[in-house]
Amino acid sequence: MNDETPAHQESGPGARAAAPQFVLPLVVRIERGDPPARTDALETAARAVLVLLSDERSLDDGPWARAVRDWQDARIRKVVRRARGAEWRRAEALPGIAVTGKSAQVRVFPPVPLDGWPKELARLQVSGTDLDDPREPAGADPGAPVLWLNPGVAMSAGKAMAQAGHGAHLAWWALPDAERAAWRDAGFPLAVRAADPAGWRRLTASGLPLVRDAGFTEIPAGSCTVVADHPALR
Repeated sequence: MNDETPAHQESGPGARAAAPQFVLPLVVRIERGDPPARTDALETAARAVLVLLSDERSLDDGPWARAVRDWQDARIRKVVRRARGAEWRRAEALPGIAVTGKSAQVRVFPPVPLDGWPKELARLQVSGTDLDDPREPAGADPGAPVLWLNPGVAMSAGKAMAQAGHGAHLAWWALPDAERAAWRDAGFPLAVRAADPAGWRRLTASGLPLVRDAGFTEIPAGSCTVVADHPALR
């Protein structure tokens, strides 16, 4: 499931659109009979993006830094695929970072060219990531970062994971260095919740980072999907 372009970057064809395209692979573990809870999968995917962005291998002259720079200089694409059993073990053997939630396991990998996926990941399925919450998630802590989902846009869990990851990415970009460090040191606490319709209208007018989808999968181009609400940005 793809996610693409933040609202503040949508400027039509240009240097960003013309640059070589990279994608951030995320793989969620979905075993038969023991799938993760939907909201936990979304939150774990969002944290996985932040963990990769802040990892020393992605910074300065680290081994992933060039790939991360090239990815962020083009469209910021993310794709979520699913794995189980031997597929998951093969994915675990590749360079990447595993992030574990309450029930979800997500592995994030350094960006790859759009047509240059490792074969172990390229064979994984994008479809089949429909997940449910066994119970209604508790209300979000108003003092913590929240990634608010558009209540009027239906998305598969895989698509919503990518969108939540993109919302977290925009929050990371928007934060001062000190706030980034504090968030990282706290373990990237965050919640993903669906906004109510009135709340969504307020959020989209708030000036907080807003994700607008490029329309490659599931939903129309230009759909606003996530508002990243971090206390330091209010």
